[in-house]
Amino acid sequence: MPVPQLPDVVQLAVPFFIGSMLLELVIGRLTGKARYETRDTLVSLVMGGGNLVEGVLLSGAMGALFWATYELAPMPLGDLWWGWSVPVFVLCFVLDDLRYYWFHRASHQVRWFWTSHVNHHSSQHYNLSTALRQTWLFHLTFGFVFRVPLMLLGFDPRMVAFVAGINLVYQFWIHTELIDRFPAPIEHVFNTPSHHRVHHGTNPRYLDANYGGVFIIWDRWFGTFVPEDKVTEPVRYGLVHNLGTFSLWRVVFHDFFAMVQDVSQPGLRLRERLGYAFGPPGWSHDGSRLTSDQIKIAHVERNPELAGTPGLP
Repeated sequence: MPVPQLPDVVQLAVPFFIGSMLLELVIGRLTGKARYETRDTLVSLVMGGGNLVEGVLLSGAMGALFWATYELAPMPLGDLWWGWSVPVFVLCFVLDDLRYYWFHRASHQVRWFWTSHVNHHSSQHYNLSTALRQTWLFHLTFGFVFRVPLMLLGFDPRMVAFVAGINLVYQFWIHTELIDRFPAPIEHVFNTPSHHRVHHGTNPRYLDANYGGVFIIWDRWFGTFVPEDKVTEPVRYGLVHNLGTFSLWRVVFHDFFAMVQDVSQPGLRLRERLGYAFGPPGWSHDGSRLTSDQIKIAHVERNPELAGTPGLP
């Protein structure tokens, strides 16, 4: 089977991104259901552009790693006559989404990766422009290594890049407050605006939940699913400690340099330095800060009637 010419789906989707944001802006102004803040939106747009530039500049090294890994695969599927068939594409897409779940979960539970991913959560608004608020540190923090197992399984790097692009484009439209909920079967299987609003929440019950990209079934299987409760607890967006600034430099780099500062404190043992780099965000050697799990526990201690609520201990 000849190798198909696979397009860059993210670049093809740019007009869709722009048109959708303009439509959401108009509908939001008419209905009051979508809120845009000019400076916040500009930061998101510039970060999206910077993310594309970072990808162009550094994708060569990533590609070299992927091809070298692919050469080690016991059965390189791209060399087989059926290796570019639809079932192989579908399998690659599903496994890539599972890969994304674990990468996304690590990005919330390991500070090294959080220093890159925190940018995406820094907006206190939730609209389609927020989807474009992407990191400039993806390659620097080696987030791409989570794709390596797909090459070892024999999937051609070109196929992996293609399905990853589809995954990214899918996640654009779920960053909106205009859509409430879909019928239950869709909500049960797929990631939707309702599920992803929870993921962007700073409410204790919503912290570290709903990591799925396209499919929400991973969260249901691995115990990280929390449903949205718009009646009793509307989602509050942003960070546990919001930045209070629209400075692009601060938004992009604030936690990376904070991590470096924490790791380089004088008088720490090696275990403590490693804790600041690879422990959960909020970990501190002296207990002066709180992790997400500790925030949840403290919230239940203050509100014991909430014990056992989805997302809370």
